[in-house]
Amino acid sequence: MTMPAYPADVLERAARIRLIGFDVDGTLTDGGLQFDSDGREHKRFHVQDGLGLVLLRHAGIEVALVSARRSEVTLARGRELKVARLHIGERGKLECMRGIAAEMGIGMDQAAFMGDDLPDLATMRAVGLAIAPANAHPWVLPATHWVTPQRAGDGAARNACDLLLHAQGRIDALLEHGEHP
Repeated sequence: MTMPAYPADVLERAARIRLIGFDVDGTLTDGGLQFDSDGREHKRFHVQDGLGLVLLRHAGIEVALVSARRSEVTLARGRELKVARLHIGERGKLECMRGIAAEMGIGMDQAAFMGDDLPDLATMRAVGLAIAPANAHPWVLPATHWVTPQRAGDGAARNACDLLLHAQGRIDALLEHGEHP
């Protein structure tokens, strides 16, 4: 199977990751906010991104959703994917990720974060692997180690998951098994 040609330094960083945090709006979604006439929020999540999060969890990589926006839709999606670390309405993303890393007994060099805009910048600067979707705001790009080929909401998070799984030698076993856990 052919994987993308990842830069050597990105693979080296990805091989050490034990925790990855994902911003939600603009990373797991396309960033659009939709409300119906009753004020109920609607979001579109990509199914391949969701499977990527499940695969990471089964590979022993801790997954966290860390979003500044309070959203019942995001909570529901996180619960559906059995993400144990749902930090929704979290304005202090860096402190949140530091807290999770400390709880796990790892350094921030073993943490990754995927974000797309200014609220994610401090966290992206502090982790061992900072990832941004193809359509991230230019302000975060100087802090980014790797930009996904896909846009947010269209498989970008799966790109990040596949990178980690590849760097940690997990893909062959997944392909051999032929179905997801």
